[in-house]
Amino acid sequence: MAVYAIGDVQGCADELDELLAQLHFDAVHDRLWFVGDIVNRGPKSLESLRRVAALGEAAIVVLGNHDLHLLALARGGARWRNSDANLKRILDAPDRERLLDWLQERPVLHHDVALDRTMIHAGLPPQWDLPTARACAQQLEAELRGARSGRFFEKMYGDEPAVWSDGLAGWDRLRFIVNAFTRLRLCDAEGRMEFAHRDAPVDVPAGYMPWFDVPGRASAATPIVCGHWAALGLVVRDDLLSLDTGCVWGRELSALRLEDRRLAQCDCVALRGTASEE
Repeated sequence: MAVYAIGDVQGCADELDELLAQLHFDAVHDRLWFVGDIVNRGPKSLESLRRVAALGEAAIVVLGNHDLHLLALARGGARWRNSDANLKRILDAPDRERLLDWLQERPVLHHDVALDRTMIHAGLPPQWDLPTARACAQQLEAELRGARSGRFFEKMYGDEPAVWSDGLAGWDRLRFIVNAFTRLRLCDAEGRMEFAHRDAPVDVPAGYMPWFDVPGRASAATPIVCGHWAALGLVVRDDLLSLDTGCVWGRELSALRLEDRRLAQCDCVALRGTASEE
């Protein structure tokens, strides 16, 4: 059995089909890990969501910020943005409730003991070791799937609080957890998150650095698989596999076989655009 981790699809369904063909993917024997953001910027968000959901247990998907935004549009609490046009086909689809229910059941963290890998969409603050990250993920997932999910989607937007504290509670705690798992790129040595810088990690604000380069971060011994940062591009390190290679921005969709780090890529079919990632 092969396990392939795949970067942000972002509605690029044709490229996903091409990549799976290139991998000779076999749903009976192989498994796919998706780092989140199945939907939004690309032209075929509905088709992407249907394809991935149809994979059943052959696919493990963690939620990204665009996936959560889709749920917030559907369940309440989000305002439409110009970049959301490709999501309307999902909300108008006859199978929308089945697809949305499936998406809402996805985790924000997946840990595989046998492979010694943990998959998230964006990042981990430096104070979190793996047990803390898993506990925070479980708290967020319970809220997301609970009866208050509509209220949750109204409260999840915003950049504050910017730094973790064990004493955070209520919506502040949940908002921080959401932002860490689905939006984090840069933070300072104390873990204060910064969301304005979305480009490559050069000329970053003074005192800030990529979350995975913070000295002494508690999760350093946990190999992480993630996406979210298209401007960063492919990063393959012992402690980090970052797989968002910007297909929706005109570059590639990437898959990495976790057993041996064998890389497969396909080009986007056309340049999609140059707008901001978020």
